Amino acid sequence: MSRLTAAAVVALIVTAGAVRADEPAKLKYGAWGFDLTARDLKTRPGDDFFRYANGAWLDRTPIPADRSAVSLRFYESDLAEARLRTILEESAVKAGHEPKTIGGKVGAFYKAFMDEGRIEAAGAKPIAPELDAIRAAATHDQIGALMGRHVKDFEGSVFGVYPGVDSKDTAHYTIFLGQAGLGLGDRDSYLKPALAERKAAYQAYAEKLLRLEGWPDPAGKAAAIVALETRIAEVSWTGVQNRNADATYNPYTLGQLEAAAPGFPWRAFLAQAGLGVPAKLVVAQNTAFPKIATIFAETPVDVLQAWLAFTVADNAAPYLSKPFTDAHFEMRLKTLSGQAEQRVRWKRGVNAVSGGDYLAGGRFDRFGNLGWAVGELYTARYFPPAAKAKIQALVADIKTAYAARIRNLDWMSPATKAEALKKLAAYNVKVGYPDKPRDYSKVVIRDDDLVGDVRAAAEADWAFHANRLNGPVDRGDWAMTPQTNDAYSGGLIDIVFPAVILQPPIFDPSADPAINYGAVGGVIGHELTHGFDDQGRKFDSTGQRRDWWTPADAKTFEARAKVLGAQFSAYEPFPGLHVNGDLTMGENLADLGGLTLGLAAYHASLHGKPAPVIDGLTGDQRVFLGWAQAWRAKARDEAVRQQVISNPHPPNPYRVNGPVRNLDAWYAAFGVKPGDRLYVAPDQRVRIW
Repeated sequence: MSRLTAAAVVALIVTAGAVRADEPAKLKYGAWGFDLTARDLKTRPGDDFFRYANGAWLDRTPIPADRSAVSLRFYESDLAEARLRTILEESAVKAGHEPKTIGGKVGAFYKAFMDEGRIEAAGAKPIAPELDAIRAAATHDQIGALMGRHVKDFEGSVFGVYPGVDSKDTAHYTIFLGQAGLGLGDRDSYLKPALAERKAAYQAYAEKLLRLEGWPDPAGKAAAIVALETRIAEVSWTGVQNRNADATYNPYTLGQLEAAAPGFPWRAFLAQAGLGVPAKLVVAQNTAFPKIATIFAETPVDVLQAWLAFTVADNAAPYLSKPFTDAHFEMRLKTLSGQAEQRVRWKRGVNAVSGGDYLAGGRFDRFGNLGWAVGELYTARYFPPAAKAKIQALVADIKTAYAARIRNLDWMSPATKAEALKKLAAYNVKVGYPDKPRDYSKVVIRDDDLVGDVRAAAEADWAFHANRLNGPVDRGDWAMTPQTNDAYSGGLIDIVFPAVILQPPIFDPSADPAINYGAVGGVIGHELTHGFDDQGRKFDSTGQRRDWWTPADAKTFEARAKVLGAQFSAYEPFPGLHVNGDLTMGENLADLGGLTLGLAAYHASLHGKPAPVIDGLTGDQRVFLGWAQAWRAKARDEAVRQQVISNPHPPNPYRVNGPVRNLDAWYAAFGVKPGDRLYVAPDQRVRIW
């Protein structure tokens, strides 16, 4: 098939399927893809480009009470959510008690979630099997064995385990182990005095859940739980350390792991996870493991029992009666993210069955769902197969632009360029949905057992991954369902664009090409650049962990990346709270690369002809506005704080302002001069790809 021209690419995706009366309208922005009324023309582009492009929208747009933020990407999620509701409600009507088809199983799961009367009457009874097992676990070995069930049930664990492609032997899968045990998600929440209030709220939350379960001495045990997690936090690696692909690859035999971290029952733990006695284990935070194992061994059994009981309730709360769901909401969404109101039940039901979308809130993506079955139904109705070829053509444009830029780099040697071009050519583009559907034929779903459905789905998902450990690597695999509003660059040397993200403002088939190159072109370039960011560059064209850089090239890259990190670390969303340029380094590099490539691909698409001027805006101006519109968002203060503390993605204003100020074309397009707040002297601008 011949590669589509830029003009043909504009006619990308035509969405099929019926629209229900309450479904949000398909998103469109202005006459040519950008909402001119969203701009704040009182703000100089060189002072705050994010506000210049989005300020009027920010001022007039409230954050919904059931959300911690609002963005144009949320509007994409709203449309997908409404369509998923249609699918689930139709499926629920047709589902029997214990259906056999994927449509029936999806419908029965949703029906079980929506049966509030049954759920309220059950109270804590659905998690009685886990609580009984915890009470019966009288030794550290038995407690450690129960932690092995965290991969397929509601228990927590102080260590995480998951199968994945072995990055030093990419023809095979291996088992990875990582630090865990922090219910607040990151070590800073336990150790920084400025975050003491959230730690106190977490202790009150633990006490409330233990009391709802009928656990003895809930106040005393909640204090002991937080003390235990604080000890784990003290020895855990930081988010910056966890980003280091070299430091987090530490192969062990089981015997070597037992010798290195003898305080934990590794064999019982792995046996309960269904992993037997593996020949190889890859440990991430190797220096933390012995310390966490010692903490486990030194903690009294009754405290570990209480900790497990709390984690069961915490993880199962979204599927239990109102006292549990209310407590979960107050802590997880209101306290930590600032969300004012609980989402209505049908929306939570959509997430529970379909899998969590990080834009929609909640924690449903952590546990059992029928996300791949829902994705199959969603794309059959709303994403025609022809769309795959069309978006792949746009990806080809971005890859061509990337290859040209690599060839013309003045700082990279021919040897490194050859390897970089080889890796770029190897990328497999996956669009819309997987080619091979997931088999749910053995998963038993009932319309009257919500918690049982979650368990069944979780066990099936874990079995899918664990059972293929001894087989060949599936290079067609996906890590995101089609209904996830995101994209990623993976270890299989692939970039994946689920169906839902291919909507306005990321992609609009009727928009001016410059807008699409700035938005979806920038996102495509972002994902490709992840393969060459500070950690992605450590893997070669096969996904193998290998240093293919000359020492001089690596030194130059690291020096330039350090300058970018310093720029981001200077951003201060709140007094005293700075963005961590080291934690966000990969995303910052990918954003800079993505926007650079989107602009370059747009220039190439003109074939030497001048870009048209639309509403007084040049082609380059529209590319930059397309990028800024794609990241248009506002968030509650609590959500921004949480993001800065623990998220490798910087807040959205810096995802716009951070890249543009390093591109010469932006200065020319908007007349940015010395004295403007975003101005960076030419010799200080970061130029990598």
